Amino acid sequence: MPGRTLAIGDIHGCDVALQTLLSTLTIRPQDNLVILGDAVDRGPATRQVVERLLQLREECRLVFVLGNHEQMMVESLTDGRAVEAWLRYGGTATLHSYGGDPRNIPTAHLEFLGMGVDYFETDEALFIHANLDPKVPLEGQDPEWLRWTHLSGHETPHPSGKRIICGHTPQKTGFPLTFPGWTCIDTFAWGTGWLTCLNVATDEWFQANQAGETRSGRLD
Repeated sequence: MPGRTLAIGDIHGCDVALQTLLSTLTIRPQDNLVILGDAVDRGPATRQVVERLLQLREECRLVFVLGNHEQMMVESLTDGRAVEAWLRYGGTATLHSYGGDPRNIPTAHLEFLGMGVDYFETDEALFIHANLDPKVPLEGQDPEWLRWTHLSGHETPHPSGKRIICGHTPQKTGFPLTFPGWTCIDTFAWGTGWLTCLNVATDEWFQANQAGETRSGRLD
């Protein structure tokens, strides 16, 4: 059976939602599982989330796209000037999950987060964390666009014709956002929403939340 390409939006330390979602997906070794960044911060269990992602590398073809929160976390541990901003935007919860001391963060966790890719491309889709400048080739994209720029909802389709699948812009309705050429699956898992996985080939989505509830549907 051929592998699926599955994308998971911003996890933000929501370990129960992640584990519940993975249980419904039945991940297989031939699956490509793309994590769209912002696995860390805000939610209660960044340490547990990263541990699970490390395990997933042994269970499937895992791709980790770097988000702005991973960037802030890694930079803050080497640059004291970055610490205040990181803590203000969710880093406090992350530190708490590691016992309140950054020295407790395993080297393997930092190496994993630091090795995130800027984007991932298949024959059908482009996977990024936040946004991109359609006038600029992928390899020349500004990190500010890729990791920090929120969607306006008026972005144009990519010149390649490939669908762009992203996170970063929280959909507080709890449902994915779709418009021509774009699908956003940050569905506010750490707040009042859900963690979303999209099956790219079928447009089916699967969701779980921190209460352990699940639901599913299909993009309009």
